[in-house]
Amino acid sequence: MTISLPPAGRSAFAFVDPNNPDLPLVVNVFRSEGYRPGGKVVFVQHGMLRNGDEYRDFWIEDAKRHDLLIVAPTFDNTRFPDARNYNDGMVRAENGAISPVSHWLYRIPALILAALRAGGAVEGDAIYLYGHSAGGQFAHRLVATQGSLPFRAVIAANAGWYTLPLLERPFPEGLADLGFARADLARWFAAPMTLLAGDRDTDTADPNLPALAEALAQGPHRFARAHFMFDLARAEAQRLGLPFNWSLVPVSGIGHDGAAMSRVAAAHWFGAPGDVAAARPSAGAVL
Repeated sequence: MTISLPPAGRSAFAFVDPNNPDLPLVVNVFRSEGYRPGGKVVFVQHGMLRNGDEYRDFWIEDAKRHDLLIVAPTFDNTRFPDARNYNDGMVRAENGAISPVSHWLYRIPALILAALRAGGAVEGDAIYLYGHSAGGQFAHRLVATQGSLPFRAVIAANAGWYTLPLLERPFPEGLADLGFARADLARWFAAPMTLLAGDRDTDTADPNLPALAEALAQGPHRFARAHFMFDLARAEAQRLGLPFNWSLVPVSGIGHDGAAMSRVAAAHWFGAPGDVAAARPSAGAVL
């Protein structure tokens, strides 16, 4: 499949993974006037509302400012109705068995990128991946299972809970039963991955906060769980004697707000010093 350079402004195209032809998806796009092939491309993973069009729009002002192409794969509620079918990447089948790797959804962004490259819409390696909330779960699990390439940097923001870099716990809590080994942990620890955590994302009564036992073991709310994940991963890398390239960025004054955290992510990657601190929350939180 090839995808040509989209027109400037908002647009969308259909994408079909040949290994999952019965699960087509829409990819929402924004191309700034200043974007040309060889420019910066940001893949954006939406939250639980499956609102890829809104998450694309959260990036429009920064796309104009930094000449970006925004690519937001959108996993709709009909075909991808729950956490197993989006957050957890369809790694497990409905019966709990591990699915063939060719069916894991974490492959999709790289396949879309390859189609954009084939059509001449994207050149070079200035490719970034950002996900918020359920998209933050998707983004960090993508890196855990696929590696960080082809992305120059990855941000997982305000994820509800995390897959831990542990080989003895079953997926999605850990990486057991995926056939992974120490080398896979080394690859993950070396990834240029940032956990963004809003310091007001602390609502323990949020009905959308994952409440399974494995998630509660990571902390009472999303802000605490980000710290748990980072601290455990750093300690595990040190125990194994492996390089560790992650960062944790607490964000002051912002809660579970997809629009605000998108602005923070743009400032983190493309802005001037102080831009992250200057980001402001939106009028209402968006999942």
